[in-house]
Amino acid sequence: MNYNYRYRLHPSDALAEQLAWTVDTCRQVYNHFLHRLNRNDDTSAYAEQKRLPDLKKWWDDLKQVHSKVLQKVVQRLYDNLSTLRSRKENGYRVGTLNWKAPGEYRSFTYSQSGFKLKNTSGRTKLWLSKLEEIPVTFHRDLPDNAEIKTVTVKQEPTGKWYAILGVETPEDPPAKPENPERCVGIDVGILKYAHDTDGTAVESLGLSDERERLERAQRDLSRKEHGSANWKEQRRVVAERHADLKQKRRDFLHKLSNYYATEYDLVAVEDLDAKGLVELPGNSRNRAGAAWGTFLRMLEYKCDREGTHFVAVDPRGTTKECAACGVSTEKPLWVREHSCPACGFKTDRDANAAWNILSRGVKKRLGAGRSEETPVETALPVDTSVSAKRVVETGSPTLKERTASAVSE
Repeated sequence: MNYNYRYRLHPSDALAEQLAWTVDTCRQVYNHFLHRLNRNDDTSAYAEQKRLPDLKKWWDDLKQVHSKVLQKVVQRLYDNLSTLRSRKENGYRVGTLNWKAPGEYRSFTYSQSGFKLKNTSGRTKLWLSKLEEIPVTFHRDLPDNAEIKTVTVKQEPTGKWYAILGVETPEDPPAKPENPERCVGIDVGILKYAHDTDGTAVESLGLSDERERLERAQRDLSRKEHGSANWKEQRRVVAERHADLKQKRRDFLHKLSNYYATEYDLVAVEDLDAKGLVELPGNSRNRAGAAWGTFLRMLEYKCDREGTHFVAVDPRGTTKECAACGVSTEKPLWVREHSCPACGFKTDRDANAAWNILSRGVKKRLGAGRSEETPVETALPVDTSVSAKRVVETGSPTLKERTASAVSE
């Protein structure tokens, strides 16, 4: 399997300038071959890569860049072109590839050769051909027997440098169980980020303080003279505030997706059009901040890694449909409780949706239908969070005692 591992680099000031020079040279090479592409429609990545040795004869700066890096620049251009054509074939309105201005091209990639991880005096360093050894914060080890295939060096808008190691492991992922026992359905939202069929409700990540700091930094930036030294410094502060938001959100999503991928044999989710939901009017900021698409992508690849079934189902009607009998009932968004007029089943609105998602997921993956009995009764919470301990399985002594008590009343 293939994985990407991201590590922080700590180049010296002189080496940071050399890295920035390499990035800018790659940007110019990209623009050069884009100009050729605009004049010749019948070119290919392989044919253009063969022109690089002749290009070095009059473009002396290219001799200071590793040959594989230059080949990946050309490949990057034609990969972008392929993506553009694919979107056009799928009915999207697309334009043309644009030239990369300074600041729009931030990375370069070594492929197959020209790099090596070294341990010098107890400190991990990354050796790059045509450059020097760069100290690395090696915060986690690579998988056993993993082979590094690519190294991408990238500068973030904050000015920090990172290395993304593309590794390949010889082991195949674990086989997915034919009869999964631990199954869960997950309904995502805004008030509760995730509500599953085990009764666990995960609150949305609170980022109000980080957003306030970002907005304050943006206001300060707007008062600076554009292009001045103070403006450049404040722009970096704004980038750092954006990075704080992104880092905390991704850390939350990684931990949540890893939990579901490792704790269950089958995970059923809604097949959401995350981009389309963000474009809907009203509350788009919260929908964008929820990053549902990112969460589902993380969950899918981690399920593949752990040997867990990942099933995405049609989300239509999961909130309206009763998980016990299947009767649909209209509910305004402000109604947070599901109460079925047909069978009397009552539960939290999101819990009902999660059970419908799980039922559809099991049917889609395993061919099984909905159970005739109510699968679960969720104790409605006093606050906005639901603990797994408050979920009572159908048929348990506790549920029977509760039912008998309700009948006697």
